[in-house]
Amino acid sequence: MEIELWILLFAIGAIGSMISGMVGIGGSIIKYPMLLYIPPLLGFAGFSAQEVAAISAVQVFFATLAGMFEFRKDGYIHKSLVIVMGTSIIIGSFIGGYGSKFLPNETINVVYAILALVAAIMMLLPKKGELITDYAEITFNKPIAAVSAGIIGILSGIVGAAGAFITVPVMLVILRIPTRVAIASSLAITFISSIGSTAGKLMGGHMLLIPSVIMVIASLIAAPLGAKLSKKMNVKVLQMILFVLIMATVIKIWTDILFA
Repeated sequence: MEIELWILLFAIGAIGSMISGMVGIGGSIIKYPMLLYIPPLLGFAGFSAQEVAAISAVQVFFATLAGMFEFRKDGYIHKSLVIVMGTSIIIGSFIGGYGSKFLPNETINVVYAILALVAAIMMLLPKKGELITDYAEITFNKPIAAVSAGIIGILSGIVGAAGAFITVPVMLVILRIPTRVAIASSLAITFISSIGSTAGKLMGGHMLLIPSVIMVIASLIAAPLGAKLSKKMNVKVLQMILFVLIMATVIKIWTDILFA
């Protein structure tokens, strides 16, 4: 493998992981298209979709782990929220992942498109959790958190995504969690949900060792940097970055559906 490709993979991993640490998503919505399209555009041999998914799964695992530990230092991770939503999202993702085999590809694509559109709309709604200044006083409705996380798990399991891009909006709008706590807790939840997908990809035989190692190294360096930067940024800016990422996903998915 050429050294130029190594550098490119490191750059892709670093960019995706830094954004992951900043806004509390796994980063696959950024890295997947970058890994799939950029290497061939620059003259390198392209990766297959299966290979990209495997590399991305491992990278998300380490990026969320690294970002989570950085936020944990300042007490931004809400343990009860992570336990309640993490448990439900794992159960839901298993149900959705298994049930997806009974659905046609067109249905799966539409589910993904609707999921992303709902997340984008939610980011435009008022976020009353920002009124909370003492994070020790944060409370949330556990049944609603569990049910919403279960639904996210089922839908994200159907489309094979971690679901973090809608988990954060749900925390902000429905559960009224402050932005920084939502971002940190989402990283922890995404880390938990990525364990199964990472193990599955490792056992599936699509893993490429050197690209995966390069992406992991980039994750361990860049995700904590993104988390540190996140703690210093205005929450409105963080919300806007997340909204732009979700909207880009919405546009891409609906374009593929309507003009395929």
